[in-house]
Amino acid sequence: MSTEKEVTIYDIARKLNISSATVSRALNDDPVVSKKTKQKIFDLAEQMGYRTNLFARNLRNNRTNTIGVIIPRINSFFMSSVISGMEKVANQSGYNLIISQSSESVEKEIKNVKTLYNSRVDGLLVSLAYDTIDTSHFDVFFKMRLPLIFFDRVVEHEHATNIIIDNRKKAYEATQHLIDQGCRRILHVTAIPRQTVYVERLAGYKQALADHNIKFKEDYVIINDLSHRAGIETAAIIQAMNTMPDAVFVSNDDCAIGCMIALKKAGIRIPDDIAFVGFNNDPISTIVEPNLTTIDYPGYEMGVVAANNLINHLHLNGVAPIHTTNTIIIRSELIIRASSLKRK
Repeated sequence: MSTEKEVTIYDIARKLNISSATVSRALNDDPVVSKKTKQKIFDLAEQMGYRTNLFARNLRNNRTNTIGVIIPRINSFFMSSVISGMEKVANQSGYNLIISQSSESVEKEIKNVKTLYNSRVDGLLVSLAYDTIDTSHFDVFFKMRLPLIFFDRVVEHEHATNIIIDNRKKAYEATQHLIDQGCRRILHVTAIPRQTVYVERLAGYKQALADHNIKFKEDYVIINDLSHRAGIETAAIIQAMNTMPDAVFVSNDDCAIGCMIALKKAGIRIPDDIAFVGFNNDPISTIVEPNLTTIDYPGYEMGVVAANNLINHLHLNGVAPIHTTNTIIIRSELIIRASSLKRK
């Protein structure tokens, strides 16, 4: 089967017996071309299936009107909310998003950065993979003075803006709440403390224990990938302990709920035997029984702020001032539900 040839401005010009320059001006809405002629050109262009080469036009302007986004996992309610916020702002401002996921792999993250750079995106929005430590693969963006914003999982960099919540403070509040319920054996489930987000949550947990004269125990910190399955595995670890914890603070809701369900099946009462607090405020936290106490993580708002901040940089034709790190903290709050209320 033969492939149809792409329609060009020259094809339109020949059909209408006018110059290709006139067609080009009309398609670019140049006021030099009369409305009547423009309409003829628009009608024929649509009829012939002409496609405007926006990419070539934008290259001439040194802009593609596209923003690259790299996220760890796309099958996450939080990340879906972030992308929704970004898309709203980008669409309103005439930008498109190219979204890629690292699948929690720094190797894939490096490939994504190269692909997006070669796609000539105007700027980049990034939440780092679990195992990203060295961030030199982003240097090409800084070198070319292309704006780059880290969100959620961030790294301190003199040329980048970070958008976060106060993870240490929120982890402190979550642990404090469990202590207020009379809990003293509080288990913390988190990810490998490579990313600041998990380092800060662990620090907040430790500080709350210290402020209430509760000894920190290394074996009361469980590190996994925070998946639902990891929550089920954590439940098995808890049941094998000589003395089970009386509370569990988990760094995300999915893992917390996996653990809760598995413990309930084993006959453990929640919150009477073990109280639970999660993190993110995923919709499932209000479906599981008992409803899960959690930290609200406003993903949509984070996406809106990130996209607005980057587009503002683009409109100013620059990036954040050299040797200045700008950190934006999004407000979040502890949402108390039945899973943690030992003291009714």
